[in-house]
Amino acid sequence: MIDWFARHPTAANLFMAAIMILGIVALPGLQRETFPEIQNDKVEIRVVYKGATTDEVEDAICRRLEDALDGISDIDETRCEAREGLGIATAVMREGARMTRFLDDVKSEVDAIDDFPDQAELPVVEELGRTDAVVSIAITGPEDPVVLKAYAEDVKSRLQTLREFSTVTIKGFSTHQIRIEVDAPTLRQYGLSAADIANALQRQSVGSPIGELQGEQENVLLRFDDQRKTGAEFEELVIISGGTGAAIRLGEIATISDRFDLDEEKVLFNGRRAAILDITKTRAQDILTAYAAVSDFVAAENARVPAGVRLTLTQDRSSIVNDRLNMLTRNGIQGLIAVFLVLWLFFSFRYSFWVAMGLPVSFLGALFVLPTLGVTINMISMVGLLIGVGLLMDDAIVIAENIASRTNRGDEPLQAAITGVTQVLPGIASSFATTVLVFGSLAFITGEIGQILRILPIVLIVVITVSLIEAFLILPSHLGHSLMHMRDSTPSRFRAAFESAFTSFRDRHFATALEKAIDYRYLTLGLVLMLLLFAIAMPVGGKLKFTGFPDIEGDVVEARILLPQGTPLARTEGIVQHLQDTAWSINEEFKARQPAGQDLVQNLTVIFGENPDAYETGPHVARIVVDLLSAEIRTTGLDDFRNRWRERAGSMTDVIALKFSEPAIGPGGRAIDVRLIGADLDEIKAASLELKAWFDGFDGVTDLADDLRPGKREYRLTLKDGAGVIGLDAGSVADQVRAAFQGFKTDEFPLGAETYEVELRMASADRNDIADLEQMTIVGPENKLIPLTEVVRVEEARGWARINRIDGRRTVTVQGDVDRARANAREVLNAAKGDIFPKLLERFPSVRIDIQGQSDESAKTGGSIVRNVLLGMIGVYMLLALQFRGYLAPITVMSVIPTALIGVVFGHMALGLDLTLPSIVGMASLFGVVVNDSILLVVFIRDERAAGIPVPKAARHAAIARFRPILLTSVTTIAGLTPLLLEKSLQAQILIPLAASLAFGLMSATLIALFLVPAIYCILDDFNALGAIDRHSNAETAP
Repeated sequence: MIDWFARHPTAANLFMAAIMILGIVALPGLQRETFPEIQNDKVEIRVVYKGATTDEVEDAICRRLEDALDGISDIDETRCEAREGLGIATAVMREGARMTRFLDDVKSEVDAIDDFPDQAELPVVEELGRTDAVVSIAITGPEDPVVLKAYAEDVKSRLQTLREFSTVTIKGFSTHQIRIEVDAPTLRQYGLSAADIANALQRQSVGSPIGELQGEQENVLLRFDDQRKTGAEFEELVIISGGTGAAIRLGEIATISDRFDLDEEKVLFNGRRAAILDITKTRAQDILTAYAAVSDFVAAENARVPAGVRLTLTQDRSSIVNDRLNMLTRNGIQGLIAVFLVLWLFFSFRYSFWVAMGLPVSFLGALFVLPTLGVTINMISMVGLLIGVGLLMDDAIVIAENIASRTNRGDEPLQAAITGVTQVLPGIASSFATTVLVFGSLAFITGEIGQILRILPIVLIVVITVSLIEAFLILPSHLGHSLMHMRDSTPSRFRAAFESAFTSFRDRHFATALEKAIDYRYLTLGLVLMLLLFAIAMPVGGKLKFTGFPDIEGDVVEARILLPQGTPLARTEGIVQHLQDTAWSINEEFKARQPAGQDLVQNLTVIFGENPDAYETGPHVARIVVDLLSAEIRTTGLDDFRNRWRERAGSMTDVIALKFSEPAIGPGGRAIDVRLIGADLDEIKAASLELKAWFDGFDGVTDLADDLRPGKREYRLTLKDGAGVIGLDAGSVADQVRAAFQGFKTDEFPLGAETYEVELRMASADRNDIADLEQMTIVGPENKLIPLTEVVRVEEARGWARINRIDGRRTVTVQGDVDRARANAREVLNAAKGDIFPKLLERFPSVRIDIQGQSDESAKTGGSIVRNVLLGMIGVYMLLALQFRGYLAPITVMSVIPTALIGVVFGHMALGLDLTLPSIVGMASLFGVVVNDSILLVVFIRDERAAGIPVPKAARHAAIARFRPILLTSVTTIAGLTPLLLEKSLQAQILIPLAASLAFGLMSATLIALFLVPAIYCILDDFNALGAIDRHSNAETAP
């Protein structure tokens, strides 16, 4: 087939064109995102149990859900949190299981629960992570929240007609209500309770079908249509009718308002009341396409809105994707140019052009194949393509070198191309197989970080496979025709000078150093081992730090505020205002440093009643979201702004926790995430306080908090023994108190795009403190008014705001962040294992400690990498033993693999980088690449031995002969990665460790291989371990 493609006048060009056309056609449909998709593994079950304490929710909801979920086959972990009035269970699926089956199993088990309390609402089961955030729209203008919400609903309905994204959610408003408030004196005046009025409302405001008239000509529906839907209609509703015809209307005894339920559920955008529309997409939708559709909609809407109303894009997640992909595309083009220039140094322009053309052909072919494997265009797949810029040249360079060598020996150009390719085909096939064995093993690494990083070897396998096809079927034809045109041409003066200088360097300097390395081969081996031990000592001794996953530079930072439960909204607003002022003052400080003096803080959004880290809602929590200038533009890092904000905010009284973080947690999880598991919450809380105090002693450990906090003060009512005598029972008393202080939903109806609730409650002035409770009267038999204190006892208590359970055990989680410029999370946790953890276990024997977060995820993925790479190495050894027909020659070839660590370690130290899991994956990827040069060296040494040349001389000849192609293949790979290594963009910092491992590891492995492989081969010969060469089979035989 090689011969046919090379000789056919059009086959190679048509095949190349077909591959490129397929890739170009596939380009518009490629999905773009930040990171590869992580498998959904969580299903959430929510059960609302209104009015219940956390202890009641734990017993009545959590324990029942845990018992039900325990029997599911694919469950990995069960979590359940009990909050005031709400139970939330999360079933975590084991990695590799099918979500559809898991979700069905969870639903079946939850539906089978039949002993939830009667007051509990039906469970809601939902798969988590099905959508991803794209961008938000802030609508400002109308100061009346009702008008603002109505306009937001109108915008939402028109946005939902667009198909580029999935859902639009309005944030900044609680339930829309018609609220009816009655004061206590009025109730006493008429001898009524709040429950009595609620019952009257339910009887009087009715709208329902009541039948049908079936006539001969037509059927007519009957409907009782007296349901009140506006405040004015409720004011006219008759509540009390007298025998004389007198009537008391609701508006005469109650205050009726059209409003939203909770005052704390509001959003401020740049200081103004706003509605926030959160736009999300499904996993199958493209984030940049979705953003473009929203951006166009907002631009068109702003052109037609009334004066004073404005729509602003905020919390943009797509800009990061766009910036990173643009940065990688730019680096890829720069790398391609660098590779071409390196090739041009060694070959003619025409010859170099056709060798380099393998890159776009391979990339376009891969882009056609990758979507069928579920691979999207993201940072990791783009880095795979970027790495391929250098790696893809290896096979083409070996082929080009051999074809040029055949031509220099006098072969005709076309015959030289065919023979040259055929001659190196076994060696290239072997090299390809070893590379695929290593990359293939890495494609099966596990863990959340592993799910992201394993895309890299998958991309490289596809790209290298396509490049191999191009090198064997397309390249020979082009090189053959190039040699025909070059046959009569003379090299330029520059080329002649470069070739002369290169040959002189090889024959004088390299050959001399090589000869000494062979003569002093034991010293050579010792020096390499010394360097290797020195490199290993750097991370082991703490000189080179390890971090699970590099920092991801984003454009959004948050301050998350947690105050004690029961804190009024006014106090929270004061804290929020202080933090807003601080953020704007920092903006003024950094503004002059930004390009063209742009504002560093673009927008500032305040979301009251919400704090994801606290797992609580209410007036005591809030989030302040800051949109920063794009990372590609600004000169200030996100961490610099965050640290300055934290410093300027200072210490504030009553604040339980104030965290400064990015909205989303990176793939590695939190830097510090320690679970304390036990049965006694007081004991676990005491242990968590000691652990937080210990962590707080480390410089660089920030934002420490645990998730067990006291709840609101409670007044617990119990019925007195004598209540039954006067005809009262616990149920009737509880109903009347509940209607007065919790409120009573009398009706619910849709009106336009919204759903309204009709709620009756006591006036706010009559439900402020314990005095209001004690002054309440209960309506007894025969409408007698009885003071509440006569029939109940009131005791004060305080429970917990939230109780978290993991696999049926109560758990407190201590979480924190680590400033990587001042501390290392791994070292902090290692210190904890040796110091505070044993002390805690000794003081609190019933408490168990479990480390989660970055440390746990890094351990999972790291162990998977080691296991899979070892399997890959065993496969490489077996393949080489099969090729060389012996057991020792593979050891010579594979001896160069550990030397990559030398370059990886010292390269990271030279660039000031931490060792990360992407660094480890980059180094492991090298294992399949660095052996390729060693294979060629050993093959040439064996060829020389087969010709009867002594081993030391054969090793020298082989190394000199392969010096040029070995150096060229490595230099092109390093040249392809150099633009990324030199990239100063904030977005590139996550990728530089991986590129550093590949570039510096390949550099050290290549240089050492040229001296180490010949030296080890000679050492084996010194011990007669090589055996003789069978000149017919070119195989080593045992001595």
